[in-house]
Amino acid sequence: MVLAAGVGERMRPLTDRTPKPLLSVAGVPLIEYHLRALSRAGVRDVVINVSHLAGQIIDFCGDGSRWDLAIAYSREEQPLETAGGILQALPLLGEAPFLVVNGDVWTDFPLEQLLPGTLREGEAAHLVMVDSPPQHPLGDFVLDGEGWLHRRGEGERGYTYAGIGIYCAAFLEGLAPGKTPLRPLLDRAIDAGTLGARHSAGRWEDVGTPERLLALDEAVCSGR
Repeated sequence: MVLAAGVGERMRPLTDRTPKPLLSVAGVPLIEYHLRALSRAGVRDVVINVSHLAGQIIDFCGDGSRWDLAIAYSREEQPLETAGGILQALPLLGEAPFLVVNGDVWTDFPLEQLLPGTLREGEAAHLVMVDSPPQHPLGDFVLDGEGWLHRRGEGERGYTYAGIGIYCAAFLEGLAPGKTPLRPLLDRAIDAGTLGARHSAGRWEDVGTPERLLALDEAVCSGR
């Protein structure tokens, strides 16, 4: 699943007329980087949730055939946030564990590392964590040596969730339909000891502001 329903408030005015996943880096829309990576990883069935300027995303991605993918769309009248969007899309995702990728990040993480078989016994989800960027220096969670995530203590430095993970349907158990963020469910899984993760030292950017988008575009165009 590629998450592409958000409004992109911090990216305005760019996102007033263009959905954030269609903003380009080196002439390629952000979402296309993910679709190419999913295809390289051997994924064939993809669900994209859409809401803000949904028609533009649907028109661009189409049925997915140009990337050798089969794309289905989960339409949201209003953005449901991450957990709410995944829950609504579950009928399209099926019962097996599924990969989720934020449509507004840029990364070189090899998605084939998260194909079926990634989840260990006892894991409800398995996330990719990255070194925390300057705009989020303390990160989200602490990762222990056995690949389990824990809450970050006061002032403790941790890793940042890359917006890439593999989940099973049980992760959403008990969640009511509607607008729901992901973080409370991650905290619940940590408390239950079921949230695993791995660290990626590769390139990753949260394209959260026009300035960061411009800096990333310049870096990629120049080969940096």
